[in-house]
Amino acid sequence: MTQPMTQPATQPMLCLQGVDFAHDGGPVLTGIDLHLPAGTVTALMGPSGSGKSTLLALAAGLLEPDAGRVQRRCRRLAVVFQDAALLPWKTALDNVAFALIAQGLPRARRRACARAMLATVGLAPGDADKLPRQLSGGMRQRVALARALVVEPDLLLCDEPFSALDAQVRAELWQVLRAVHQRSGLTTLVVTHDRDEALTLADRVVVLDNHRIAWTGSVAEFGPTSFGQAG
Repeated sequence: MTQPMTQPATQPMLCLQGVDFAHDGGPVLTGIDLHLPAGTVTALMGPSGSGKSTLLALAAGLLEPDAGRVQRRCRRLAVVFQDAALLPWKTALDNVAFALIAQGLPRARRRACARAMLATVGLAPGDADKLPRQLSGGMRQRVALARALVVEPDLLLCDEPFSALDAQVRAELWQVLRAVHQRSGLTTLVVTHDRDEALTLADRVVVLDNHRIAWTGSVAEFGPTSFGQAG
């Protein structure tokens, strides 16, 4: 079952305790114990099929565990997926502003916040009024990142959001995300297959293998043996 986090502020922003999850009768995750300290960036690695995306979906509340519990202490949670998943009939600006409707802000305020966030993630002013089909893949992912960040989350979950982009664009977007993290104290869990990306971006690394957490520790402790398990 998923429960709101009730621990004091010194406790982790996200906590998975004894979490099991199965699909079609087969185990996907078994005995997962994971704690995300507030204000940290944690890279989640592992071979294909090890359950990384499932773990992220459980953390987001998109799936419910079969056993164990998921606790969150965040006020606002945001997720960035590999697919930008923009509304095709809305402009880039309106896609980002749409995320603020639930906060009850006036339309003008929503659009002003959205325009400012699009600038923060590096989208040119002239592109804000374009539809998703008029934007490149990298530009669409900038819009998706802006949509997640505009709600000012304190917990951000990223499922390989920039993996399909070229190296330069990917590096630029990670720099944006890291700058927001440093400025706001955002807690982030990011799925990645890229060892260098993990070492550059993260404070901690968690390696999944054979449905379980095979290794966890700080970036300083993350060596070739640890990465060998990541595949």
